Amino acid sequence: MDAAEMLMFLPGLICDSRMYAPQQSAFPDAIVVDGYGMADSLAEMARIALAQADERGAEKLDVFGHSMGGRVAMEVVRLAPHRVRRLALVSTGIHPVGENEPAKRAELQKIGYDNGFETLVDTWLPPMVADANRDTPEYAVMREMCLSKGQAMFDAQIKALLGRPPFDDLLARLTCPTLVMTGELDAWAPPSQHETIASKLANSHLVIVPGAGHMIQLEAPDAVNRAVSDWLAMPADG
Repeated sequence: MDAAEMLMFLPGLICDSRMYAPQQSAFPDAIVVDGYGMADSLAEMARIALAQADERGAEKLDVFGHSMGGRVAMEVVRLAPHRVRRLALVSTGIHPVGENEPAKRAELQKIGYDNGFETLVDTWLPPMVADANRDTPEYAVMREMCLSKGQAMFDAQIKALLGRPPFDDLLARLTCPTLVMTGELDAWAPPSQHETIASKLANSHLVIVPGAGHMIQLEAPDAVNRAVSDWLAMPADG
């Protein structure tokens, strides 16, 4: 990969570079965005990511977005389509805000307001991870990472998710090689959802990782790294 061409990893809701530790080891030259500060829109998060790419001198990007980071990746495409060579949409969604989504997210936020942010994390995080992967050192890393973010950042990122724009116009124009990947046991962003995403793209490759839940990078790092390597080997757009 040319010095001006870089792989970029984008984290999801109250996540940071710790989610990508196995990928950082496998792809040491990659840009790993370590969060979005207190940004409360996906567009601002995308601008933060692009600024980090500029600092590294990256002109062309292979953009890997996990969960909320997948939606940030789509905003990177919207802001700088000429810079995106490859795209990976992982454990994510492209659907608009559903009728009941604001209320469900507000219920989760209220748990934090009423009982403390630790209770919120311990309510939200376990279902994100496959049962067999919850009693592991990796789960402890995830929990510590999420707890370090706090309620205010959670609220800002929920605001960003609820204010997300439609992606249909972008999907119709995408021709770059796009990895669409999720865990077999991801109840939040299930395989069926990713089959739909892949079906809407002109140049997609669908990967369903056995035994993994939503936090796929730490639950199944070897499978994720193989999928990334295969994706990077695909002829790039432009």
